[in-house]
This record gives sequence, C-alpha cells and structure tokens, in this order.
Amino acid sequence: MTHPPSSGTFSWGALRGKPEGGGPEGAGAVSGPGAALVIRFGGSLLGRADWPELAASLLDGPILFGAVGRPRTIVVGGGGVVEGLRDIDRTRPLDLRLVHRLAIDCMGITARLVATMLGLPLVTRPVDRHAVLDMASWLAAEPARASAIPASWSVTSDSLAAAVAATVAGDLLLVKSIPPPLSQGAAAAPSLEALAALGWVDGWFPEAAARVARIGWAAPSR
Repeated sequence: MTHPPSSGTFSWGALRGKPEGGGPEGAGAVSGPGAALVIRFGGSLLGRADWPELAASLLDGPILFGAVGRPRTIVVGGGGVVEGLRDIDRTRPLDLRLVHRLAIDCMGITARLVATMLGLPLVTRPVDRHAVLDMASWLAAEPARASAIPASWSVTSDSLAAAVAATVAGDLLLVKSIPPPLSQGAAAAPSLEALAALGWVDGWFPEAAARVARIGWAAPSR
C-alpha cells in the first residue's frame, strides 16, 4: 500500500480485515445489532486548531468500517495532559500503579473536553449511539478489566481502545497524527508487532488487539 486512499479529511487504511465495498463507507460485518465501532482519537490531535472539525467528521462522514447509523464510541488519548505526567515521572520516577491510574484519569479530562465540544454524551460503556467513553468508569465497572491491563507506560490509549473493542466484539479505528510506516511497494500493512516495535502503537497493543477482528487507521490528509 504505497498510496493510502483518502476521504478528503483523512487518509485511511486497514491493518487487519477489510471493509466491505472496498472503501471507507464499507460497513463490514458486525457481531450483532448496533455493534459499536470504537474510534481511538489520538491525544496529539488536540494540538491542532482544527481538531473539533476532524473529530466531528468521524461521526458525520463516511469512514473505514463506519456504516451510516452505526454507533461510534470515541476513546480519547491523554495528549499533552498525559505528557505532563510523563515529565513528572521522568524527573522523579513514581510507582507505576499510581502513574497508570493517574494517566487514565488524565484521559478523563480530554474525554470530557471532546464530549463537550462535540455535544456528545460521556458514557461508562459503549451504547447504541455516538458517544465518548470515560475510560476510568469503564475499567471500574469490571475490576477484572483493570487487573488484566499492565500498569506500565507500554500501555496507552491504543491498547485501552483495543480492549474496549474486544469486549464489545466491535471494530477498531486508530486515528493518529501520522499514518503507519508502510514499506515502499508493500502489498500488505505491517504486522501489529512491527508497528509496536516502531513505536506507532504501544508495546502491549498486539496482545490487547488479539481478539479484535478488524482494525483500521486514519490520519489527517494535511
């Protein structure tokens, strides 16, 4: 895939599985009525002046795996809020369990911001309409979820969004600032393990996404 397709606002592509119809408007198979499409909206995108328009286009426009009417659950990365926590931890290393919980709390700040700007509900679990997920509440609802996730900087919103998608048997769309590194002339996307080694996704992502049938990516076209 040397020239990723573009929907105008985003370039996009599949990392695992294919959309039906061969385009971003392809609905694809879902596991049941109203099965959610989980969209991981990278926190670094919040540094762009047009981020509200970018985020809104993921709800209104045709996107990979995004059939009209299919509910879309947004998981927002922590962005600069979490980066501030990283700086504190680098200066004086903290207990990883504490840092992990605080990083998830930071995601709650950016989630509330995005929910407010887009006029979407902030929910504790994927629902049958477009919404933004409060990650701390989703983890707290099932203690086994939180205990299964390593307390480490190798776990970011990439893996957390994958865990949500796996739980609801949904598809996952990773929306990031840059496309995945693609080999010139490659016929297929890199493996998840290769993307983790290159730092495009976090280190735990291949394991977190093991049960997610279809995974796609999108990045701003400009």
